[in-house]
Amino acid sequence: MYTILRQLMHLLCVLFTAHSLAAFADSAVEQPRWEKFFDQFEAKGTVVISDERSGSVADMVFNNERAKKRFSPASTFKIPHALFALDAGVIDDEFDTIKWDGAKRAYPAWNRDQNLRSSIRHSVVWVYQRFADAIGEDKEREYLEKIQYGNQDPTGENPFWVEGNLRISAHEQIAFLKRLYRNKLPLSVANQRLVKDVIIIEAGRDWILRGKTGWSGTVGWWVGWVEHPTGAVFF
Repeated sequence: MYTILRQLMHLLCVLFTAHSLAAFADSAVEQPRWEKFFDQFEAKGTVVISDERSGSVADMVFNNERAKKRFSPASTFKIPHALFALDAGVIDDEFDTIKWDGAKRAYPAWNRDQNLRSSIRHSVVWVYQRFADAIGEDKEREYLEKIQYGNQDPTGENPFWVEGNLRISAHEQIAFLKRLYRNKLPLSVANQRLVKDVIIIEAGRDWILRGKTGWSGTVGWWVGWVEHPTGAVFF
């Protein structure tokens, strides 16, 4: 799935045209030509892109019905979860050390002390389960409702963002990311800026790619945005 999405990201620089659209989920322009990226892997999926460069908005989608359907966010939830942990005082900043519990896990990068940046880079599940335990279900629900994230349900098996009942659609992911990009979430602006810094994947002379992958075993995500001098492209 990651390979598919990497190929689709190439489209961000070459395929956009300007369309001014109002209701994103209902009026995004379908892009049937993107089906080939899924067909070659015999996969089902959706792509949602909102291009805000040059002051206009071009919303594009492949498989809009699937884009409206909610799925487990998997590790893409680490973006808002980091905000929750910072707001709740579970961690103070990106330099706080999160001590490894000594339990050997499947990925070597998980078997060591972490900080916020490394836990995002290596998608360290035990760090975010520790955040969830410290925050508690009631407070998690309060945060989810506050930022209007998906179905706002932190119940079920742990981790609830993978095995539990939390669900979000591709369109809702884009809406959340746009608010984070503009520091418009009802949380500390300083913390929003911090989280945006730790989700940087790559950068060039005139662009920055920020994002997070997620995988639940059956559903894969790649969400984020590319910043250009003339605006951002969300995916």
